[in-house]
Order: sequence, then C-alpha cells, then structure tokens
Amino acid sequence: MKKEMLYSDIVDVYEKLGETSGRLDKTSILAEFLKKLKEKGESSWIYLLRGKVVADYDSRETGISGQLTIKAISKALGIKSEKIVERYRKIGDLGEIAEEFISKKKQETLFNNKLSVEKVYENIRKIMSIDGKGSVDKKMALVSELLGNADGKEAKYIVRTLIGDLRVGIADGVLRDAIAEAFFSEDKKEMAIKIEKAYDLSNDFAEVFEEASKGKTNLEKIEIKPGRALKVMLPIKVGEIKEAFRICGIPCAIEHKYDGFRVVISYDGKEIKLFTRRLEEVTKQFPDVVSIIKKNVIGKSFIFDSEVVGYDRESKKYKPFEAISQRIRRKYDIDRLEKELPVEVNIFDVLYYNGKSLLKEKFKDRRKILEKAIKEEKLKIRPSFQIITDNEKEALRFYKDALKGGEEGIMVKKLDAEYRAGRRVGYIVKIKPDVADLDLVIVGAEYGSGKRAGALHIAVDLQ
Repeated sequence: MKKEMLYSDIVDVYEKLGETSGRLDKTSILAEFLKKLKEKGESSWIYLLRGKVVADYDSRETGISGQLTIKAISKALGIKSEKIVERYRKIGDLGEIAEEFISKKKQETLFNNKLSVEKVYENIRKIMSIDGKGSVDKKMALVSELLGNADGKEAKYIVRTLIGDLRVGIADGVLRDAIAEAFFSEDKKEMAIKIEKAYDLSNDFAEVFEEASKGKTNLEKIEIKPGRALKVMLPIKVGEIKEAFRICGIPCAIEHKYDGFRVVISYDGKEIKLFTRRLEEVTKQFPDVVSIIKKNVIGKSFIFDSEVVGYDRESKKYKPFEAISQRIRRKYDIDRLEKELPVEVNIFDVLYYNGKSLLKEKFKDRRKILEKAIKEEKLKIRPSFQIITDNEKEALRFYKDALKGGEEGIMVKKLDAEYRAGRRVGYIVKIKPDVADLDLVIVGAEYGSGKRAGALHIAVDLQ
C-alpha cells in the first residue's frame, strides 16, 4: 500500500528542532516523528531530516548553486533576480528569502495546495540524477515546480535542502538516540550503542531505521556491503614504542605509515569503486588504480583498506601527500595527471572477501587472506611493508628506517584484533615525529554559502 505524508509534517519537525538547542529535546522531537514515519511514510524519507535524499555512503549532490536557486525562485514567483539578490546581501539565507517572497505571493493568491513528502523527495532525487546537456534547465524546472506548490516555510526548507544547509542541528548521535527512544524506550541506552554500530557498518540511516523498527535482533542483520563507502577504523597516536606495545600487546605487527591518502577499494563482483575516508567516491579520478586492482587482485568480491601514495616518475622516489592531492578532486585532465602523478597502492587490511565479512576475524588471519589475494607489482601494488616483533630495539630500528625512506612513521597493530569500522579502539596506534606548532593570523576571508563555500586567508611568519 502506498504511504502518504504531507511535507508540512516534516517542516513542523524542522521548526521545532530549530527552536531548541537541547540535545534531549531534539531527540524526543525526532523520536515522536520517527514513530509517525514508520506508520505513514517510507524509511528513505528519514534522509530528509538531515537535509539529504540519499544515504551517507552515497556522495552525490544536487548540484544546485546559490545562483541557480535565485533563478528558480525568480522563475517560480515572477520576481526579478536583482530583487532577490538585494535581499540575500542583507539576510544571507536563501531559505528565509524564499519563505519571505513565497509567503507574500501565496497571501495574494489564496493558494492552498498540499505538497507531499514523496513529491519533494522524488523531485530532489531527480535533480541529483540529471546531468549533461540541458541539465540546468531541467533542474530549474523541478525546483520551480516544488517552490510553486510550497508555502513559505516549506519553501525555506526545500531551498536549504537543495543547497545542503538545513540549519536545524541534527547530528548523527541525535538521530541515533532518537531511533533508540522511538523503538526501545525501556533500554534505549543499550540499544543506542547497537544502533551506532549498525550505522557504522551501513552508513545508511534508512536501513538502520527500517531494521530497528522491526525489533532488536534485526539490527544484527546489518553488515558491510561491497560497493558502498565505509567508515574506516582509526588509529590512536602515541609517542613511543613502549606505549604502543602496552596498548597493542606483544608480539604485534608494525607497518610503514605512508604519506598518501586513505582509500577503501570495493568490488561487488561487477564494478570496482574507490572511496576516501570521508566517504567520497574517487573512482573516476583514479582509473590507474582501478586497472591495477583488476590486474593484480584475485577475488569474486572484496573490500580492502589501503593507502595510495604518489611517486616521481623519473626518480621513483615517493612524494608527500600534497603532491597528489590535486588528483582527488580533479574532474578534468585525468589522463594527463595519471601520467604526471603516478601512484602506488599499499594494501594493509581486508574487510570483506568472496561474499564474507571479515570484520570479526583476527588481524593476523585477515593479513594472510590479503597476501594471497594480491599479486605484488613494483610501484603498482603491494601489501603494506610489515614486521612482527616483540623487541623494542627492532621496532625502533624499523621506525627510523621508515622515516629515512620518506614515510610518515609507523603503524603498530594488535594481531588478534577485529576491525571496528569508524572507531578509535586501540587496535591500531601510530607513531610519527611531532610537528612544531605554528602561530597563524587570519588576514582575510571569502564570502559564500553552503557547506563548501567560503575560505580563510591565513598568514604565517616563517622567520
């Protein structure tokens, strides 16, 4: 049966959330709405509570800029863009501007149409999928359709969702606690921990919400899946070998800490995808890595944790992260950069292999699977350089050699540890030289809107 819910129902929640700063109050507001969502809505509509229409593992964006939003408001209401720009310079919130102009327009026309959640959700999903020639006009039409059928407050949150700036203060932890309160009120603290663990594996609140609403045991069904971005396990920083041994136990594995960038390599049996630790997909930026994986990795499906490191084509010496960072966000001249800034893939863990999650397997056993799956090729791909030792002098010598070779330092790993996605749990520690603090002064700023807009200009005295 098709479920229906008015967009005004979610807008009411936005308004209540915006009026309170208390975490417990926000949690209770969300919990009440989530009960209603379960009965009258679709699980995927939970994304709208955080100003999105896709799961966190999906890095797609609407591609709606502030300028395009201004044009859409102008088109939907028949107001000159200059007038909207003038108000924007004073208010700085396109959502409030849309509310202001649309409220006046609807009062004049006695407009009383009802906008559904499904309509808002589907239109924004369509906007996200439009690309290529004529895409701007197509996106404009969909935005204008929504604004033309929205009242003032609805328009405010439609615009804020489109530009990725919802402004209602819903952090991951608040939504996690709200799910626990909605369905497990008697033991919500215990269940909040399980919900958080499930979310770390899926990066999908809709999936977590759906399974949690069915009962406690259903959360245990959630597992990592190839083809999705994944929150990686993070190391704790320590200052010396003795402390690393205390945390990780002995003997332990010690590996180079590479000066590259973290990449999760995921293959679902059909397509290889590459994700950064911030869940952004960078497959198109690194076709060379995809080719290397296809050629040198054996497996029907897998998820590897790795560090991709750049090197100089002539000297073959490794380059610091800054040298290849320009490849991460580059959309054009990929072929040229691939030749100018070649990379080597260093695989240091395997989380999923041939249809099975390995998260609960011991690290030493995961390492064996990793080594069998990878065909090493010089300056292309290799398992991370590793020793296993309980000797501090040997560990210190390995550390110094890593630094001499241009690496950042070393990673020390607990041999019998599981992999905890998205967590710093003491199964891995890093040791690297301390960097001196710098005194910086902000000397300028660039104005903008949205989560990636604006920039600070910083000065430093190097004398």
